Amino acid sequence: MRLRMGPATVAIAAVAGEAVLFAAIALTGGGGAATADEARAGVRAAGWAHSRTATTGSTGETPAAIPARLPGGGTQVFEGNRFLVAYYGTAGTGALGVLGEGPPDRVHRRLVRAAAPFARPGSPVQPVYELIVTVADAYPGKDGDYNHDIPRAAVRRYIDAAHRNGALVVLDIQPGRANFLSVARRWAWALQDPWVGLALDPEWRMAPHSVPGRVIGSVHAREVNRVSAWLSGLVAQRALPEKLFVLHQFRTSMLQRPERIVRRPGLALVQHVDGFGTPGQKLDTYRAVARPRQFAMGFKLFYDEDVPRMRAAAVRRVRPVVRFVSFQ
Repeated sequence: MRLRMGPATVAIAAVAGEAVLFAAIALTGGGGAATADEARAGVRAAGWAHSRTATTGSTGETPAAIPARLPGGGTQVFEGNRFLVAYYGTAGTGALGVLGEGPPDRVHRRLVRAAAPFARPGSPVQPVYELIVTVADAYPGKDGDYNHDIPRAAVRRYIDAAHRNGALVVLDIQPGRANFLSVARRWAWALQDPWVGLALDPEWRMAPHSVPGRVIGSVHAREVNRVSAWLSGLVAQRALPEKLFVLHQFRTSMLQRPERIVRRPGLALVQHVDGFGTPGQKLDTYRAVARPRQFAMGFKLFYDEDVPRMRAAAVRRVRPVVRFVSFQ
């Protein structure tokens, strides 16, 4: 979600899809289909499972743990030159983005149609659901932290749909006056799933006396690094494939000392530039904040606010190269 701060203001989001997976499989070959089927076979047992067990046939050997694979196969988010396309929003309402405008499976079909034009030979498209799981509020709430979590059951519905449809999930956090790490820990149960990553939205990270929606927030690299260290540790402990770790930004002030943000093993670090307006305004903002030597680059498209809205071919021509597009 974005504050309306003028035409140069920028916003970010992420989405998910299903039929796009099958385009990816078609472009990557039959091996990808086998690993996708394996991953769909079941990921829950006493919580979210992170590995599979396989027998070795009739030899009587003890079953061996098979590391989890991402949709389409492999363990790296951008493996095979994948291009990510996401729908962004929260459960049960379209007020915060297109992802919440219907049941997950129905919205997934819409995402597939939106994502298809981004596919290129040798660059298959991977659908993503960017789900806002902690929403910033204009009131303090019982904890005084100006945020609330959506129900766990709603989050499970999107994760289950992702596994049915071959999509990644990104849990988006708007922490209000809380810090990102304390909020991220509340979602550890979901982040144990091999297809679930994390997004931090500094716009909604408030100073002690600030109120969401009245000012644009910010986060220091120290806090980002604490979250990434924790998430990287979770990946290692659970033998998980690489996770998306997304940082939203549309002003230089939103990420303080970004050059100090550390790359971590097991995390695909994305700087997602959120901006609405004309194509020229969006590109001005993108080029002002982009750090392509440090991050994979993301770009946001708005169904309503972008006039005219950039099409897939134009986005694929953007430099620095965009690897992750989200729709809001």
